[in-house]
Amino acid sequence: MSIQPSRGAKAIALFLAVTVVASCATLPRSGPNKREIFAGSVLKEGDAFIVSVNDRVTAATAVTEALGFSSAFRNANPIGADTIRPGDTLGLIIYENVEDGLLTNTGASASLIDEVQVDASGMIFIPYAGRIRAAGNTPEALRRIITARLDEQTPDPQVLVRRLAGDGATVSVVGGASAQGVYPIERPTRTLTAMIAAAGGVSIPTEVALVSVSRGNRTETAYLQDLYRNPQLDIALRDGDRIFIEQDSRTFTVLGATGTQTRLEFESEIISAIEALAQVGGLNATLANPTGVFVFRNEPEPIAKAVLGRDDLIGTQRLVYVLDLTEPNGMFNARDFIIRSGDTVYVTEAPIVAWNRSVAALFGSLGSLSGATATLGIE
Repeated sequence: MSIQPSRGAKAIALFLAVTVVASCATLPRSGPNKREIFAGSVLKEGDAFIVSVNDRVTAATAVTEALGFSSAFRNANPIGADTIRPGDTLGLIIYENVEDGLLTNTGASASLIDEVQVDASGMIFIPYAGRIRAAGNTPEALRRIITARLDEQTPDPQVLVRRLAGDGATVSVVGGASAQGVYPIERPTRTLTAMIAAAGGVSIPTEVALVSVSRGNRTETAYLQDLYRNPQLDIALRDGDRIFIEQDSRTFTVLGATGTQTRLEFESEIISAIEALAQVGGLNATLANPTGVFVFRNEPEPIAKAVLGRDDLIGTQRLVYVLDLTEPNGMFNARDFIIRSGDTVYVTEAPIVAWNRSVAALFGSLGSLSGATATLGIE
């Protein structure tokens, strides 16, 4: 004989079921679900544009920060290791092809002008030749200049120029170099990569190493790896250049049903959505909803217009990109979608997770629920 449940037992069972459903919205969880995120769309009650990722979207958003050196840096010719600089001390010997020369003493054929210092403006003074710019010239170039000046006043002068003292051109290398310091520009170290090598290379991962060169009041930056990929970026150095090597400071955040929730630094110049998830151990197999992988981003106006196909947008826009890894091209889209600095990657939980969590909170397990209904005589 079967036991028929009483009206009171049915009412209790109905109350428990309603309680389980209601508790889904109040129990602790890792973040919003798909429905709540979509509720933030501009089409509903929010201010964000919800965009499903496809080939067109990946192409429109594949924009990365352009780093490199300007033409002013790239087109500079390497300087010679013997280039004269302010503060150098020069020695000059001037031979004159007459007995009574301009600079020579009676009976002497040559005049020694020793310890001529190059002033702060790069100039020197030579009797009968006047003020001459020495800085930036090699001793040979300066010899020709002085000879041309004196040739107007004494026949066929012969001039010798040599550097007596001076450190020559130097650059400073600081930051993530293996051996920071001040290094002279010598014949083997006249370019940026050669100078970095002279400083022992870099002490940070080369994939995320940035090299900044400050020249005067101008600073420009390039990725270390790009210096080797593009020889034009291996610029010639100048006296006083300051080379600063640092690790890429760009970051993004991963939250939700993933292996771990954390803020991550870029491990390479470009990172895709699938690589970002891989850095945290991928999706949590017991929690994640593979149809609900979201990327939250403040998108600049030009890119937002291209993504949304609209020309009425003004200023930065909030965009939420949706990746469905279960779609035929879902994994390819995630592989091609580029993560940018400041992005938040969020993986929603599967709907069943919220249900199981609610049931467990009330009864400990679904088995306990079955036992409870049996006790109440509910078939």
